[in-house]
Amino acid sequence: MDEDAEVRKCHLLDLPWEDVLVQHILCYLPLRHLVSLQRVSKQFHSLIQVYLAKCRTFDLSQIGPCIPKEAFCSMLKDNKVLQTLSLQNCSDWVTDKELLPVISQNQHLLRVDMKGCVRLTRHSLVAVSLSCRHLQHLGLAHCEWVDSLSLRSLADHCGGLQSIDLTACRQLKDDAICYLAKKCHELRSLSVAVNANVTDESVEEVAKNCRGLEQYHFITLDITLYLETVAEYCPKLQSLKVNHCHNVTESSLDLLRKRNVEIDVEPPLQRALVLLQDVVGFAPFINLQI
Repeated sequence: MDEDAEVRKCHLLDLPWEDVLVQHILCYLPLRHLVSLQRVSKQFHSLIQVYLAKCRTFDLSQIGPCIPKEAFCSMLKDNKVLQTLSLQNCSDWVTDKELLPVISQNQHLLRVDMKGCVRLTRHSLVAVSLSCRHLQHLGLAHCEWVDSLSLRSLADHCGGLQSIDLTACRQLKDDAICYLAKKCHELRSLSVAVNANVTDESVEEVAKNCRGLEQYHFITLDITLYLETVAEYCPKLQSLKVNHCHNVTESSLDLLRKRNVEIDVEPPLQRALVLLQDVVGFAPFINLQI
C-alpha cells in the first residue's frame, strides 16, 4: 500500500527535466501549448524556459498576433542554438529592437522567415547576413523595407543561400537581383513576383548563374520574358509562375511543358474549354488524343 501511495504522489515535474521532459515530451508540443504551460506555475515556467533555451525551431506563425513582444524577448533570451525562426503573423509588433538580439546570439540559423514583418528595417536583414553565414532559406515576402544595399550584404555573406522569397519587395531593381544571382549560385528557389522594377535583364542573369534553379516565380511583371534562356540554362526547373506576365508566348512555354515543368498558365485549349464552360454552362467532350 505504501508503494502504491508513493506512485500516486509522482508528478510530471518529478521526471528528469532535460533528459526526459525536454527531449521526449515537450518537443512534440506546439508552441501555443508551451506558452499556455508557462502560465500554470513557476515550476512550469522554469521548465519551459529550459526547453526554449535548447529548442532549434521557433515558429510563431500560429500564435504571432497573440504573443506580447515582451514574451518573445523573454522566451528566447537564453537560446543560442536556433536553426529555424519563423516570424509570420508578427507584423503588428516585431521590430528591430526585439529581433536583433535574437539574431546576434543565434549564428547557426539556417531558415528565417520574416514574411510581412513591415515594422522591421534593413538593419534586420543586414544583421541576418552578418550573423548567419550558413543561412539557406530566407522569406522576405511583402517586406518593402528590403533595399539594394541590404540584399547585397546578404549576397556577400550568405553564398550558400538555397531559397529566397522577395515577393513584393518593390524597392529592388535589376541590379540587386543580378548581384544576388552572381553571388548565390546554389539558389534553387527564387520569387521576385509583384515587382514591376524587375525586367528581362535579371530574369536572364538569374537563369545563367543559378543553373540548379527548381522554382522560379515572377508574377505581374510587365516584361518580355526570356523563357528560352530559362529553359536552356535551368534543366532542373520544376515550377514556373508567370501568370499575369505580359508577352508570354505559348511557344516559349511549350519548351518547358515538354519537360513537365509545372506552370501556372493553362495551355490554350484548356483555357478555351474553361471559357466555353463559363459561357454555356458545360464543356463539350473533346478527344485530346486526336
